[in-house]
Amino acid sequence: MSSSATERHCYPMAPLIRGTLVLLYLALVLPLPALAPDGLRLWLLFMVPLGLLLVLALVSEQVEIDSNGVRVGPAPWCAWLLRRGWQLQWSEVKALVPVGTSQGGSVYYVRTGGKAHLLPQRVVNFEDFLSRFSRSSGVDTSGVKRLTPPWTYRLLAASSGLMLAAELMVGGIRLSRGL
Repeated sequence: MSSSATERHCYPMAPLIRGTLVLLYLALVLPLPALAPDGLRLWLLFMVPLGLLLVLALVSEQVEIDSNGVRVGPAPWCAWLLRRGWQLQWSEVKALVPVGTSQGGSVYYVRTGGKAHLLPQRVVNFEDFLSRFSRSSGVDTSGVKRLTPPWTYRLLAASSGLMLAAELMVGGIRLSRGL
C-alpha cells in the first residue's frame, strides 16, 4: 500500500480486550435487577442498558495516525459523550517514557515539551501502530510491548463467560419454577 500525505490509519481497541470488558460488565451487572429490592428494580432495569452504552463508548477509543500527527479519542458515534483524548503533531513528540506498573508491566508516556500523554497499548495491529508511530515521530519504539499479554484477557473472558452463563442458567431455572 502506498503512503500518501492524507493517508490515515485507524487503530481501534483490540476486539479481545473490548469484548472481554463488555462481557465482564454484563456478568457483573445483569443479575443486579433480579437481586435488588422492589423499590430499586425498575431503576436498575433502566440503568443497566445505560451503563452498557457507556461501557461501549469507553471501549470505542481509537488511535488515528496520519502524516500530520496522532490523535487518540473516542469513535465518532460517541464523541459527543466522551470528550477525552489527545492530539499531537509529529513535531511535538519528543520521547517515550516508560513507567512501571504495580503488576510488573510498563506503560509508556508520549513526552512533548511540557506534557505527557499515555501511549495506547491495547489497540488492534499494535505492531503496525508502533512501526508507523516510530517512523513518523522519529522515536524508538523497539522496547515497547503490549501492556497485558493476551492470555490474561482470554482467561478473564472465559471466567466472565462462565459467570454470565451460570447467572443466565440460574435465572432461567428460577423463571421456569415461577420463583
